[in-house]
Amino acid sequence: MHPRYTFSTRKCFLLGLLLVFAVQLSSAQTTKHQFSTDDQHFLLDGKPLQIISGEIHYPRIPRETWRHSMKMARAMGLNTIGTYVFWNLHEPEKGKFDFSGNNDIAAFVKTAQEEGLWVILRPSPYVCAEWEFGGYPYWLENEKNLVVRSRDSNYLREYRTYIREIGKQLAPLQVNHGGNILMVQVENEYGSYGNDKDYLAVNEAMFREAGFDGLLYTCDPPSALEGGHLKGLLPAVNGIDNPAQVRTLINKYHDGKGPYFIAEWYPAWFDWWGTQHHTVPAEKYAAPLDTVLAAGISINMYMFHGGTTRGFMNGANYNDRDPYEPQISSYDYDAPVNEQGNATEKYMRFREVIQKHLPAGQTLPPVPAARPTIRFTANIQQSSSFRNYAKAAVKNASPLPFEALHHAYGYVWYRTILPAFSGGMLKINGLRDYAIVLLNGKKIGTLDRRIKTDSLMLEAIPAGAKLDILVENLGRINFGPYLLKNTKGITGDVDLNGKKLSGWTMHPVQFAPGDKVKDPLLQAGTPSFLSTSFSLETTGDTWLDMRNWGKGSIWINGHHLGRYWNVGPQQTVYVPAEWLKKGKNEIMVFELLKPDQSSISAIDHPILNELQK
Repeated sequence: MHPRYTFSTRKCFLLGLLLVFAVQLSSAQTTKHQFSTDDQHFLLDGKPLQIISGEIHYPRIPRETWRHSMKMARAMGLNTIGTYVFWNLHEPEKGKFDFSGNNDIAAFVKTAQEEGLWVILRPSPYVCAEWEFGGYPYWLENEKNLVVRSRDSNYLREYRTYIREIGKQLAPLQVNHGGNILMVQVENEYGSYGNDKDYLAVNEAMFREAGFDGLLYTCDPPSALEGGHLKGLLPAVNGIDNPAQVRTLINKYHDGKGPYFIAEWYPAWFDWWGTQHHTVPAEKYAAPLDTVLAAGISINMYMFHGGTTRGFMNGANYNDRDPYEPQISSYDYDAPVNEQGNATEKYMRFREVIQKHLPAGQTLPPVPAARPTIRFTANIQQSSSFRNYAKAAVKNASPLPFEALHHAYGYVWYRTILPAFSGGMLKINGLRDYAIVLLNGKKIGTLDRRIKTDSLMLEAIPAGAKLDILVENLGRINFGPYLLKNTKGITGDVDLNGKKLSGWTMHPVQFAPGDKVKDPLLQAGTPSFLSTSFSLETTGDTWLDMRNWGKGSIWINGHHLGRYWNVGPQQTVYVPAEWLKKGKNEIMVFELLKPDQSSISAIDHPILNELQK
């Protein structure tokens, strides 16, 4: 046979094989499944499916470690993961959408499919989730007369725009379209907030319009099911694990039938600044998990891997009985997988329980190895006053809140010139939430909404003194009746001996990734940006030890790691290995209280349970 003919034949044969493989692969990736229910079960292609799920929030886990977290889920025995979708991340400013980097929710869902996991999607605009403003973008506060979680036309207009964009990203990834999204949650524990069935029906209609044409459900704690369920949708229940109680409640609101789904099961809890770290022993929850699985009930544990609430995205709790409680940056949650991404004792106990309920012949993959850690120390090299990071001034007779300045998060610097006075009380009405007060550049006190301090005494001074107030937004309320009272900064007048001060200049203070220290000048006691660079021969997870620091925010290689505050209980800031690099690395710290720091150290373990007075 002619050699040239042989080569051509082989080439065509190989091309044919590749074409067949490509067609098979494409077919496998677009296989449409049927996901439905009968009176007792979820059904996948007509066969009962018990959902064993755990919550993982894509923005709380670095994109580089999504897959690791999902492998941890598979190794514990989960077949599904749940996630909220966060409106304020995807539409940070009105009409400007972002699905890039860590915000690429579609990539997150597809990665789960590659790892053999189904997804439960929770895209309602309100998420709670210990998240800033419960997930709402700050700019909703500037929309005139807008009322969240209602049939208000202003709200529904913005809601519809948002959910349509989410539908473009995620509706094609539903199980009935060849993806892995099993079902989609409508609203979020609405019964704890209201009781408007017409509003819930509008939610359902907008979801359908956005392309979510599969199984929709609602979720509420037992006491709120009456207000939160919508007839025709599956009601799921949160916060209980007694099978008989779960069945009774869901039967009541679902025409006497199932399937039965615990949408949020809490094997631990979250933390807020100034209170003890919450932990729950594994043995307290292993037996209830066993009971639930033995009863054939589906479950989603909140959280499975909590991770970290980075940037300024932590929320806060507040009501008429309790003080304002801003949540910490660590979202470790005492979850089965810790903040770093490693298995805990709780993980291993839950894995043993789940293994008992696997189908015959099925085994779990091995638990991924623990992530390596490193330590280092670096000397602070430069320091610069916060004033060097002030944006253009806005002038007004009275102080303006963050929202009026179109400044979402972080800090605003307020200044006015004082008249002559013989001493007296300075009072900030409506402080939200924390303030450093300076007189002629010198710090004279701090004010803190958490502990209801909004006033301090000033000594006598002549006319012309400069009063500076640096205000930090510690997180908008994410739960309860105060969602609509969430403006930040100085939201009322500032009085001196009962007389209103006027003539204010306001500067948002903002640090952007890639910024360097500007005009290095250390002024004792002044909130300052401090920076250093350091070199690494090897990378690994680490924790910046902030016990000797005061209060502030921290960036490494341009990534905002979150807040720190020596009141605790969180005393360290987690740095994932993926955000470090061999060779030169850079740290920037905005320190409010102790700007005279000379060094910063990183240790090989977290400290999440230490309070300081």
